[in-house]
Amino acid sequence: MAHEGSLDDFSLSTLALHSDDYCDSFQDEAPPLRLSTSFKYSRNSAELVPIPDRSTNDPDDYYYSRISAPTTRRFETALSAILKAHAVTYASGLAAFHAALILLNPRRVSIGKDAYFGCQGVIDIVSRQSNIEKIALDCPAEGLHPGDLIMLETPLSPSGLALNIAAYAQKAHARGAFLLVSSTLAPPGLQDPFALGADLVMHSGSKYIGGHSDTMSGILATQNQLWANQLRKDRSILGNTLSGFDSWLGLRSIRTLDVRLQRQSESTQRIVVWLNSGVQGTADASAIIVRAVASIGHTSMQTRDMHWLEQQMPNGYGALFSLTMKSVQLARRLPSELRLFKHRTSFGGIESSVEWRRMSDVNVDERLLRFSIGLENWQDLKKDLLAGMTSLVESGDQSLVEAK
Repeated sequence: MAHEGSLDDFSLSTLALHSDDYCDSFQDEAPPLRLSTSFKYSRNSAELVPIPDRSTNDPDDYYYSRISAPTTRRFETALSAILKAHAVTYASGLAAFHAALILLNPRRVSIGKDAYFGCQGVIDIVSRQSNIEKIALDCPAEGLHPGDLIMLETPLSPSGLALNIAAYAQKAHARGAFLLVSSTLAPPGLQDPFALGADLVMHSGSKYIGGHSDTMSGILATQNQLWANQLRKDRSILGNTLSGFDSWLGLRSIRTLDVRLQRQSESTQRIVVWLNSGVQGTADASAIIVRAVASIGHTSMQTRDMHWLEQQMPNGYGALFSLTMKSVQLARRLPSELRLFKHRTSFGGIESSVEWRRMSDVNVDERLLRFSIGLENWQDLKKDLLAGMTSLVESGDQSLVEAK
């Protein structure tokens, strides 16, 4: 018989595979997909517990899937282990952010102008009922009051800019405010916001945690048990529950999160180094790259911040980067010249992608391309990028090389 003991000392990859073992009620090696929306009560009338006497915070008490369901519960069990907190899942990342605002009911939200426009929109909607006020992320500490919220997205998309979590935690807590960290670009294995003082951590599970471009989910994690209970209660009323199928896909995905993220982050670092050497004129392909690329955005480029960044992201700097091209036409046309990079929005999948960001974000530079690196061989991706740039730069079309 296997020995019993805590899994707390195991690594991320092991926790992602085994933290939900106790949820097994069948002999299946792979977790079963359970899609039922309702669950039968006991046939033994002596075992029936009416709702006034039932704990609303027992996630294993299954009777209606808007309240709780076994596949979702299993996904949350594994997430809680790798996030080192109580994880609550939602139908999308924006639903998770909305849940955080409902939970904390802040009077003011300090948020950066470069934060995801979807989160900005959620605040705007909530403000119609609560008069919530948006204030600048870099506001003086005196601008924060007890109960206010700092919403910190780090690293940022599409720039890759990382912000100092510990510094913002100190700023928030000194004023009695809370810190929510949106850590979608740096999932477990790259960044642990709780270790740096975060009160809540949010992920769009559609990105790296999902990892296969086939599931949509949101995750909110807290180390406060009372908050977790309230979040689940609120979710059961608001109905922004994650489906059983998306929970099953998410559970499948986090099994390989650690190895995927390591490979994607390492490949991205190599490609960024190559591109940067091209911009600096020290690579073999510099003659092409320097005519096409104006600047590169990736967390690893923040060399002046390494005194805190190496502690915040000790295992790599993520798999997303941006290129600001020399002209709008280069940005518009390069995605169509690439074979391995799929031109689409979103990021975090196992296939590499590129987006002319102007297709979905009105606020970005028209010359900006956002790249998400997948699991392909990085040398093949490098060849694809160079071939695409070469075909445009050497085409003789002056509109492609004229600066904006």
